[in-house]
Amino acid sequence: MGTRERRARSNESDRELSELFRSAATNREVNGIALAAVGGYGRGELSPGSDLDIILLHNGQFTPDDLLAFVNSLLYPIWDGTTSNPNIPRSVDHSVRTRSETREAAREDIKVAMGLLDIRFICGDEDLVAAVQHDAMDDWRKDSRKRLPQLRESMTARHTRAGELAYLLEPDLKEARGGLRDINALRAIALSGAVEVSLERISNAESILSNIREALHGHSGKSRDRLLFQEQDKVALDLGYADADALMGDVAQSARDIDYLVQLTWHRFDHRGKDGLARILRRPRTTSLARGISVAHQEVVIDIDALQSNDPVIGLRAAANAAQIGLPLSIDSCVALAQSEARTLPNPWPREAREDLVALIGAGSAMVKVWEALDQEGIITQWLPEWSTVRSLPQRNFLHRHTVDRHMVETAVHAAALTRRVHRPDLLLVAALFHDIGKGSHEDHSARGSRLIKPLALRIGFSEEDAHTLTLLVQHHLLLSATATRRDLDDPATIASVLAVIPDIQTLELLHALSIADGEATGSAAWSTWKAKLVADLVGRTRAAMSGTTIAQQPELDAEQRGFAEIGALRVDVVVRESDYDIEIIAPDRPGLLSIVAGVLNLARLDVRSARTKSHGISAVMQWIVNLDPHAPVPTAEKLHHDLDLALRGQSDLERRIQERVDSYSKRPTIPVPPPEVEAFTNASTDATVFEVRSHDMPGLLFRIGDAVTRCRVDIRSAIVTTLGAEAIDTLYVTEIAGGPLTTARAEEVADRLREMLR
Repeated sequence: MGTRERRARSNESDRELSELFRSAATNREVNGIALAAVGGYGRGELSPGSDLDIILLHNGQFTPDDLLAFVNSLLYPIWDGTTSNPNIPRSVDHSVRTRSETREAAREDIKVAMGLLDIRFICGDEDLVAAVQHDAMDDWRKDSRKRLPQLRESMTARHTRAGELAYLLEPDLKEARGGLRDINALRAIALSGAVEVSLERISNAESILSNIREALHGHSGKSRDRLLFQEQDKVALDLGYADADALMGDVAQSARDIDYLVQLTWHRFDHRGKDGLARILRRPRTTSLARGISVAHQEVVIDIDALQSNDPVIGLRAAANAAQIGLPLSIDSCVALAQSEARTLPNPWPREAREDLVALIGAGSAMVKVWEALDQEGIITQWLPEWSTVRSLPQRNFLHRHTVDRHMVETAVHAAALTRRVHRPDLLLVAALFHDIGKGSHEDHSARGSRLIKPLALRIGFSEEDAHTLTLLVQHHLLLSATATRRDLDDPATIASVLAVIPDIQTLELLHALSIADGEATGSAAWSTWKAKLVADLVGRTRAAMSGTTIAQQPELDAEQRGFAEIGALRVDVVVRESDYDIEIIAPDRPGLLSIVAGVLNLARLDVRSARTKSHGISAVMQWIVNLDPHAPVPTAEKLHHDLDLALRGQSDLERRIQERVDSYSKRPTIPVPPPEVEAFTNASTDATVFEVRSHDMPGLLFRIGDAVTRCRVDIRSAIVTTLGAEAIDTLYVTEIAGGPLTTARAEEVADRLREMLR
């Protein structure tokens, strides 16, 4: 089964129709009349169940009765099954029109217009068919500004009706999103000349789906295009697949290839010619986004110099930045990355690569199109070889809506909305993305996944402790749901069974969020309000039985740091690390010091990844880990000392300059993120009140937090600042200026001020 058979079937139909045409023309004047094929038949792609899509063209020389008699003579042998060839299709979709009528019908009906793009002469007046073909192509190109939006609207409506081919259990191979009709739409877009369409990318996908459709028609004896459960094993056997899962895996991958090209094509159509003067000058206007990364034509592109420098993190950096601003990765950049040495990451990954992966996953729904682009070019499996075993792996059960890999991506999307619920959003996001990595064998997927995730986590750059936590999350990702729905929550043994495998509150909150994300991504058949309530009840009871806290503890100082802090002088040390900078600052303590130092670092274009600060005597000791923004000068102790000295003496106008920088960033596209959360703990420390601020990272965030606290006339005695991917968790130990923790009322006042600042 293949293109040759479909072409042969079309040729047989041509011969039969030509004989019938000549027979119908006997004793009739048929100058100026022609028979032509359109649609799939016009392309020579007749499957056993396909219609014969034909159009009878004429010059208007017939009376209505004569025309009807001619059509009946032509088609009745097909309808009656009395043709000389029993193999040609019996279903005929025909129209009878003049050239002008055909042109008018195409202008009124986009389906007619698209069918005529594939018009092919069969017999009769060849010049008449050529004229109609010219009209169709000329009008399609001239009216593309109106026609293509109509095509897009019709595709969207069809996709809504038929669903996504890649993820349906019983898909329609023709009508569903990513199906054969989408390929016809891509051809039509290409013929319009409005935008370039890389049709060669989907030639294999078209062949696979066409062969499966032909086998389905041949086996069922019907024109049905929906691949039902009961047909899948039979079609798989006919086509030489090992089983139906292998068949459906090919269906899913082919549909993803087609849908990816559809989305890419519409994106290019939407953003064609939007660079104003740059379009006239034939040079795209670009905006620098990160080191080696720019935005051009509303796409994120990797600079060619960055690719040639073999920067191993460039791909993940580009992916994270694209997802975080909600723009796609340029397909040209993806192709270039796939062919370059820059796609190879060291083992273990550098910290920047791990954080970029977390930022990519944490972008929510915006990460899907970026991940798909990387996956289409084979970059994901280059970075994460374990992904290859679950790529387009079908799940043929009625609980799941998606293939295994897409389900894990969807779980990560849902997890991104839950990052404020946990203290380690990076572990939640990575666990969500890989929780089903063990599927694809006969072994229990949780057990197999727990073995796969630890070496993967270590390779990504997580510590042994974090890798152990990820192992627990993957191994027990079904624990809370199964226990809550199958065990008696009033039985102490039920809580004890959870406590036996979940060691602390942090792991419990991670597992709870993972259970929610997994359930929501699976669908309403697997997750309901009733189930969510049971799981929350189980988590609450388990948490009550646990001891410990999730609040970050104040840092410890060594003897040398304490000794210099007692002097009360300013000191700055800068240490260059593998992928970032370690900056130690000891400065005379004062209200607002954290905000001032954070502001100076921000203006120096240093991206704070973590910080630990603690007051001692008359000074504060601060340890900052920072990355460089694009085009930022390399930080030196001398320059930072000078800038800090000016700022501490009030001579640098920090607030105005930082606001200008924040305003420049605000012009970039943004994605929806969960709202920030501020929580006060009045009993977490004997000598201070603790505030936790969990927020999406943003320019000047720490400066604004510190400034808001200072304006409340309280003092930050210690701070633990952590940026995990694109999420920031700041823990502040705050006292009154005269010392001592805040009252409950004062704590709520400060919390309200912080919430207002973060809006």
